[in-house]
Amino acid sequence: MTSTPALLAISHGTSSPAGQAAVAALVEAVAARLPEVTVRLGHVDVQQPDVAASLDALPAGQPVVIVPLLLSAGYHVRVDLKKQSAGRDRVVIAPAMGPDSRLVDALVARLSPLDFAEDDAVVLAVAGSSDDRANDDCREIGRMLGAELDREVTVGFLAAADPRLDAAVTVARARTSAGGRVVVATYLLAPGYFHDLAVRLAGAAPVARPLLDDDEPSPALVDLVVDRYKAARGLSD
Repeated sequence: MTSTPALLAISHGTSSPAGQAAVAALVEAVAARLPEVTVRLGHVDVQQPDVAASLDALPAGQPVVIVPLLLSAGYHVRVDLKKQSAGRDRVVIAPAMGPDSRLVDALVARLSPLDFAEDDAVVLAVAGSSDDRANDDCREIGRMLGAELDREVTVGFLAAADPRLDAAVTVARARTSAGGRVVVATYLLAPGYFHDLAVRLAGAAPVARPLLDDDEPSPALVDLVVDRYKAARGLSD
């Protein structure tokens, strides 16, 4: 029996092949960074294997660190992961990925190809949650992004909370100076339903790519997942 905890990365799950590939690429990059660790990918919804099946596929008695590939601590992190792992001993659940400054850095990098300019207004598109603590996490990322860009960032939700993205874009447009645009940063992990919805609701505003896409995962995002795992193990760099 191995004493090295496995890293079980748990994504939300998506029916989008592009989204599935993007998340899998992140987990492969994490595995390459931790060659001595068993790294697996499971899902809390939509896809298989689910959490229980992912845990069952690991050797009995092996300690496991579940790292949520979720940007905020909503219902899935606070309730689902605990329920779905309750039958397995020696399981630790790490915190959600955000809020974290590395996510802000990734958002800024995604804005760059949009020819982001000094007089542009920024709206942050987030999925939204029925748990307002998760929405508060997203609002905090909006504040952090605004501090990094030295301007106000309006948060627009795609579901479950207000203001909705289209309304947030309208408000931001009213704030722009002559010649300024509204650009939409997407606080979404990967392509899929919510990113497609963001593009529709943004109207004429350009929309940045999600944090993961068909390019190589950002080293900062890989670092973030690795650090969540190490912290849960009680390790330091």
